[in-house]
Amino acid sequence: MNGAIRIPTPENDPIRAYAPGSEERASLKARIEELAASPTEVPCIIGGEEVFTGNVHEMRSPHDHSLVLGHYHAAGPDEVRRAIEAANDAWQSWSRTAWVDRASIFLRGADLLTGAKWRDTLNASTMLLQSKTVFQAEIDAACELVDFWRFNCHFAEGIYAEQPLSAPGMWNRSEYRPLEGFVYAVSPFNFTSIGGNLSGAPAMMGNTVLWKPSNTAVLSNYFVMRLMEAAGLPAGVINFIPGDPVEVTDVVLASPDFAGLHFTGSTHVFQMFWERIGKNISQYRSYPRIVGETGGKDFIVAHPSADPDALRTAMIRGAFEFQGQKCSAASRAYVPRSVWDRMKDGLIEQTRSIAMGDPADFRNFMGAVIDEKSFKKLAGYLERAKEAEGVEILAGGGCDDSKGWFVEPTLILADDPRYETMCEELFGPVLTIHVYEDGEWEAVLELCDSTSPYALTGAVFSDDREAARQAMDALRHAAGNFYINDKPTGAVVGQQPFGGSRASGTNDKAGSPMNLLRWVSARSIKETFDPPADYRYPFMGAE
Repeated sequence: MNGAIRIPTPENDPIRAYAPGSEERASLKARIEELAASPTEVPCIIGGEEVFTGNVHEMRSPHDHSLVLGHYHAAGPDEVRRAIEAANDAWQSWSRTAWVDRASIFLRGADLLTGAKWRDTLNASTMLLQSKTVFQAEIDAACELVDFWRFNCHFAEGIYAEQPLSAPGMWNRSEYRPLEGFVYAVSPFNFTSIGGNLSGAPAMMGNTVLWKPSNTAVLSNYFVMRLMEAAGLPAGVINFIPGDPVEVTDVVLASPDFAGLHFTGSTHVFQMFWERIGKNISQYRSYPRIVGETGGKDFIVAHPSADPDALRTAMIRGAFEFQGQKCSAASRAYVPRSVWDRMKDGLIEQTRSIAMGDPADFRNFMGAVIDEKSFKKLAGYLERAKEAEGVEILAGGGCDDSKGWFVEPTLILADDPRYETMCEELFGPVLTIHVYEDGEWEAVLELCDSTSPYALTGAVFSDDREAARQAMDALRHAAGNFYINDKPTGAVVGQQPFGGSRASGTNDKAGSPMNLLRWVSARSIKETFDPPADYRYPFMGAE
């Protein structure tokens, strides 16, 4: 095709309100009931074919143990090898497919997702299996995934348009080739959109992918895979292989065709990947790209000038939305005594008022934590906090697994700023607060910077601009996404590219050109129009 192709200018997808009496609310409610009543059998998808391995695992709702949403077929070593072969076969044509044709598939997928059929399906499955409220599902499984696909197409256009200078008599150009091999996408349970981006971003740039979703988010991720197929994704470009993480990874990392890792998950697992890739480095065709977003111990630090009402709202939303199971969730807060005295009672009262239960009841603000392992981990922290000296549970602290994995939204007050819940990642609805004396502002900034090995998100609340600037400087490397007078969650594609450094990952900023650049390998091409016909240079003439 000849022509200067332009991607449609992207805009962030509007968030639906799902207000009582609205058509969108009724439609989504009906889809929730349908999925809950009709269990789904999820196969592997390898080379465009459904593969039923017979190694089946239940998909149970976190907020209702009795609700079986279906079963998924786990990939074993044979299926993983088959997926690698399918990816390598598809690479031959996909890596040579014009970028506008690749982009059109993801733009179509985004448009399909704005319609009721796919939007209801992704939102309902996310609510049922990941226990997200309607709002949390909408901003994730619908809006953010639409944004990832649309904005990534726009960013890709800019990358391909970036070309070098050419001197007279020559034409220099850059070709942005896909990697030589396949990319391994490993996605988490907490954001459906992340699965669509970890697999979709490398594919958009011409790579083929093996996608291993979290075992606790298989249902919504399966529907994302089906959506990409409906949009025209060719067979074998993305191969969907749920399964045992260790078993799948062993086969993947043993392949010489392994070319990259796109990962979101725990710091421990990511470091394991890095170590194993390093040990295998001599067997790979090329040096694999390693891109990861991992954990966080995200902070809110308040200055004595902070607005107590705004701070309280940010603490509650930042810590307790989606049960605190966001990498960006507020987990520790540093509040000056003067502000604490004005906000304490209101914070406790509002935290105790939070409604928790089945997300299908739209009146609930919180659902259940994802599984038994998470429930027991959080229960252990809360039990220790009840017995620790200098530690007080101000609200919450209860756990109930009789029907689902429910952990109450909990506020902990810690005299010791190094108490374990101020330092360790909990990944649950627990916010620990340390109250400091108003005159200790600079010391608190240093404390905040040095307490955690992570550096993902953080926020400062201050109506004093100089104090806000101090915080930005002192915490420059403590958060890859930094917020001023706002909660440390809710990054929007195209507005706040997301990622952190230190133990929080490689900071390759999902939702930006920086991430897409990791999935291409540039080739510089020089074409000379009138090449020289004599090896001698003018300086070689007679003296």
